[in-house]
Amino acid sequence: MATYNGSRFVQEQIDSIIMQLEPDDELVIVDDCSIDNTVEIINAIKCKNIIFFQNEANIGYVKTFEKAFSLSKNNIICLTDQDDIWIKGRLELLYQTLKKENVLVVASNFEIKNEFQNNVNFLRLKNYESNDFLGNIKRIFLGRSAYYGCTMILDRNVFRYILPFPEYTEAHDLWIAMTANILKSIFHLNENTLVYRVHQNNSSLKKRKLIQKLIARYYFCKNILIILKRINKKFI
Repeated sequence: MATYNGSRFVQEQIDSIIMQLEPDDELVIVDDCSIDNTVEIINAIKCKNIIFFQNEANIGYVKTFEKAFSLSKNNIICLTDQDDIWIKGRLELLYQTLKKENVLVVASNFEIKNEFQNNVNFLRLKNYESNDFLGNIKRIFLGRSAYYGCTMILDRNVFRYILPFPEYTEAHDLWIAMTANILKSIFHLNENTLVYRVHQNNSSLKKRKLIQKLIARYYFCKNILIILKRINKKFI
């Protein structure tokens, strides 16, 4: 979990996670220099599963997730945001699906909890598109994919390909999804496994300027070459 000024929701999110953890599970939380009382809330939670780290400088959520990956020790990694709510049974469902499908990444869908009056529509993953690897990559490129890090569970073996993140990585979840599709090792789970909060601070809802979109597309193509080089090195 990466946190930053998440005091409004982080307690409820952590509570929904803790109740699903086994004794050997770990909840790695990295705070990116919050200026509210997020750190105080986390420090007040008495749970032996929690491993808490505070960045010395604000490095952004992408690099903060990369730091969290480096601090984790278990073989199965479940990503989470600070402001959602895990649905009961989520962790077990994702874990069993990862084992059954024998893939490196499983991504699911989610319910929406909207604090605004306007409708917010999200694309949904479709199970039958799990093996449409080229189509999935195309949808990521066009900004029409339904991959969100908070819905993902990873086999640690994927770290060999995704870490370190490239110098320019717009979103860690799209980088992971793109890598898994190139490796042909991803599964789409139709079920909702969490409640996704829609509020004014959602980074995934912020509009980008045209120039930002063009830059992102350029680095998308560049990062594909990085993945292919890493894959080639692993199999030589």
